[in-house]
Amino acid sequence: MILSMTGFGRGCSTSPTKKITVEIKSLNSKQFDINMRVPALFRELEVEMRNRLAGCLERGKVDVSVSIENLGVESPVIFNLPLLESYKKQLEAMGEALALSAPNDWYQLLLRLPDAMKAEMGKLEKEDAEAFTDACHSAAEALMEFRAQEGRKLYDFFLEKINNIRALLLEIEPFEEARVAKIKARLEDQLSRLTSIDYDKGRLEQELIFYIEKLDVSEEKLRLAAHLDYFLQTLNGDEEKGQGHGKKLGFIAQEMGREINTLGSKSNQAEMQKIVVKMKDELEQIKEQVLNVL
Repeated sequence: MILSMTGFGRGCSTSPTKKITVEIKSLNSKQFDINMRVPALFRELEVEMRNRLAGCLERGKVDVSVSIENLGVESPVIFNLPLLESYKKQLEAMGEALALSAPNDWYQLLLRLPDAMKAEMGKLEKEDAEAFTDACHSAAEALMEFRAQEGRKLYDFFLEKINNIRALLLEIEPFEEARVAKIKARLEDQLSRLTSIDYDKGRLEQELIFYIEKLDVSEEKLRLAAHLDYFLQTLNGDEEKGQGHGKKLGFIAQEMGREINTLGSKSNQAEMQKIVVKMKDELEQIKEQVLNVL
């Protein structure tokens, strides 16, 4: 079953001191493109996690965000006392120089100044690293499940569109014989008006047969039907890991487009051209959605 490149997954895990939440969003892309926003505490694990996600998700524009909630008694944020002391001295010096009175609330004033508080990095504990890894795996699994759900919707969509094109292909058949007879009658009518010109009727018949054969669409119909079958076969096939369906389906859709365009150029009849236009509309919808397939 095909997978979509679009998806979202969230994973949570806890250590004795922290609750770690990982969110992963994925959109369609020609290759694997990942952007990770990881707190400084987990930076040493970022490269390993990038590689694991690349192997799991294969393709897509992936955005990963990690948040930490402290569960311990001690706060991870501390006052920047040396900086606050420097701020206070400078403010007092400014007050003396400008003859200003002292502020009523030093605490409120100092804590509003830049970098008054700073996060305490601390050491990455083994339990925290394991919780981070578990949260990433849970988020990736949730994302893959989301991709599978979207893939089932895409499968139904493609099945409907392929069946529509196949039905339109059958609608062409009634016009084929009438089209050839109409073309032949039109040519004979035009030649009958050329009373003053003598021509070789045998040679004319050969040229007429050659012209009609050029307008024959049997091969295009057969090739288009084969492409439709191959598209469905690929939808139902199990590709090897790392070999997703999306690019292959895109190539098949291109080949379908070539046959439909040739049908249009050979149709030489308004009714058939209308059917070809409907085929093109169905195919364009397929091409748009193929871009979302992994």
